[in-house]
Amino acid sequence: MPLTNRDKAIIKHLNKFRVMDRDSIAELHFSNLKNPNYAANNVLLRLLRDGHIQRSTVFVPYVYFGPDVEIKKNSQKIGHFLAIVNVYKELKKLGNMGTFLVEPKYGKKGDCAEPDIFCQYRRTNFFVEVQRTVYSDKLMSEKFDRYIDLYNSGIMAAPFPHVLILSDQRYAIDGQYPFKIFQSDSFTNFVKSLTRTESVKKENKEVQIKIG
Repeated sequence: MPLTNRDKAIIKHLNKFRVMDRDSIAELHFSNLKNPNYAANNVLLRLLRDGHIQRSTVFVPYVYFGPDVEIKKNSQKIGHFLAIVNVYKELKKLGNMGTFLVEPKYGKKGDCAEPDIFCQYRRTNFFVEVQRTVYSDKLMSEKFDRYIDLYNSGIMAAPFPHVLILSDQRYAIDGQYPFKIFQSDSFTNFVKSLTRTESVKKENKEVQIKIG
């Protein structure tokens, strides 16, 4: 049976994100149907049977991989990649999303920053760090040093992306950096914080006008 356009879109997403859970595939590709999970199960089973995708039953719901993705079916990295998928789903709901790259590489491996995500939101560029585990201050400092190296390398066109850390842990960020660093527990809450900040600035400006 030839692949449908939706089949191809699912496989493209699996190759992009390395791994996706059934519920995320249903949300992104079957949300227009009455029972997205049921429809997703049927399609994924067919694609698996025909050898177009891979599957791991270690997780519930099951997780799926692109045909060329090389990753152990019980890898600890799977949770990390699923967290990246969740960020993508957040941005889809928020709208105004542009490019979304997973673990892009800049320069020689190990020499420059390797963000988990490069994305565009409201025409603004972001490097996103999805921190599921707590980093030491030393490791975070080394991470920011690599971003400085990337900034100084000139590889990225100006303006340099903002760096957004998504974590339940709040990090103490010391020092001056030539780019902005934000922290939040989710991209959605980060956007809400920006909205609150813009609202406060508007209120302050109105007060100044009245006083003037």
